[in-house]
Formats: sequence, structure tokens, C-alpha cells
Amino acid sequence: MKMSRHIMVITAAFLALAFAGASLADEEDPVVDSSRTTKKLQGLKRPRGQRKIVTIYEFRSSVPEVSAGGATDMFTTALIKSGHFAVAERQRLNEGVMREKQLQGGGMATGRAGQTKLAGAQYIFEGTVSEANPGESQTEGGFNVGGMDVGGAKNSDSIGLDVRIVDAQTGLVLDSVNVRKKIVSKGGGVSGMGRLAQSIAGLSGQSIALNPDANFKASRKEGVDQALRSCIEAAVYELIVRYGED
Repeated sequence: MKMSRHIMVITAAFLALAFAGASLADEEDPVVDSSRTTKKLQGLKRPRGQRKIVTIYEFRSSVPEVSAGGATDMFTTALIKSGHFAVAERQRLNEGVMREKQLQGGGMATGRAGQTKLAGAQYIFEGTVSEANPGESQTEGGFNVGGMDVGGAKNSDSIGLDVRIVDAQTGLVLDSVNVRKKIVSKGGGVSGMGRLAQSIAGLSGQSIALNPDANFKASRKEGVDQALRSCIEAAVYELIVRYGED
């Protein structure tokens, strides 16, 4: 009788833990990005004097899940994070800079922006999200103990991009880099705790009047946007290292 009670208590505990883990939502405050690629960029020694003036017009994307505009914004942020470049706005000129210059040039706003020229870029960055390989690799497995099933799975996708640096005066491509990253998703689950309890009870010639059971599943996958940002930051870091930090 003691054995049966112990089994019921253990099963009930597993049930409580499973439901608690599934029902509790962890609320997290927003945090400033501190990924490894971000830390590498921010850890670069800042150049002295005037920074190179660069610009990017727009990323191209051949991957449906990736927005070209979003990739352009991420790349601009990465250039600024590095501290090596002064980034000239080109993507949204008509929405901001040019409108303000017109207001000031027409006397509708104070300032001299209407009489000054825009900063010219020395280098132009061109980027393309060039590849995505969903389901690049898949593994799945599990085992059974006394009726309890334990299983797990791992899927691996990938995303890649190409970046070129172009001399704005000559149009020559000075350097390029391509970066590729895996996007890994993992999952696992446990089921059949009640069957395991029955099996244990059966070994001692007992039975459980109630047959509670518990099923628990969990999964985790890195987002495409997060993986793309890591690729972009890695590309900017590599170009700075190659091209020089003068």
C-alpha cells in the first residue's frame, strides 16, 4: 500500500510541475542588444579624427521571409555601432532631410540647411540576402521506459548574405564578404508518466486506482531577424578588419 501511495505522490508531483511549467508566462523587460556580434563591433578601437563617410541605399533580398527595408535598417545600425563610419542618409531623404532643407530654404523654418550640400559618401555598401536553406538538417529520436516516452528533435535552417564595398568615385568594388549562419530549433517532450507509474506498481504486484498522466513539450527556435542581424554585424566586423582601421 505504501508503494502505491508513493507512486501516486510522485506522479502528482510530475503533473504539477508539468502544468506549472506550461502555464506560467515569464514576463521580461526589454533589454539593449548585447549579442556576441554586437559586443565584437562595440569592442573595436574607435578611429581618431574624421570617420569615413559611407552610405547604403537598400539591401536586396531574395528570401521571402526577409524584408529588404528591415535588412537595410539593420545594416545601418551595425555600421553606426562599429564607430568606424559616418553614415550618410540616402534611403529616406525625401521623408526627412530633403523636406527639412526645403522648409529652411523656403524661409518656412529657421536654419541654413537649405543653402548647404549633403555630405558625399566615400564608399557605398551593397548587400544581398542571397540564400536561405530551410530544413538543412533534421534529427529526431526518443526512447521508452516502462511506458513513458521521452523524445527530442533538432532542426537546422540557414541564412546567408553578401556585402560589397564600392568606391563612390570610381565605382570599383574594393572588397566583399559573405556570411552564413545556421538557425537551430530544438524541441523535446515527455509523456506517459501514468504508464510508468503503473509499470512500477505492477512489479510489486500492486495497482493504482487512479491513473494520472502528464505530457510536457518544449521548443526553442532562433528568429530569422535575429540570425540576419548577427550575419550583418559579422559582415561589418569582417570588412573593418580587412579594409583597415585607419
